[in-house]
Amino acid sequence: MAESDGETLADLPPSAKLVYKVLEYNGPLTQKGIVEESMLSARTVRYALERLEEVGAVDEDVYFADARQNLYEIVDDAEEQAAESTESAVSD
Repeated sequence: MAESDGETLADLPPSAKLVYKVLEYNGPLTQKGIVEESMLSARTVRYALERLEEVGAVDEDVYFADARQNLYEIVDDAEEQAAESTESAVSD
């Protein structure tokens, strides 16, 4: 996973972690879908997605059903990194 200034998924704010979990459980979603599932404001979701993209945890793609929207999904490496950070937190 690409890191920005040494920042990892564990270092992100709670809103970004929630957005990550929503994507983990529901699969790829548009920003509107994430807002509905997470019950966060659109502005908070935008910020969370920016932060997730900075650390390389989320990938943005064109949503072909409506090209005005983007589809967000978890990067495979991010899932492995999140599992490792969870295991290390449990063992500490």
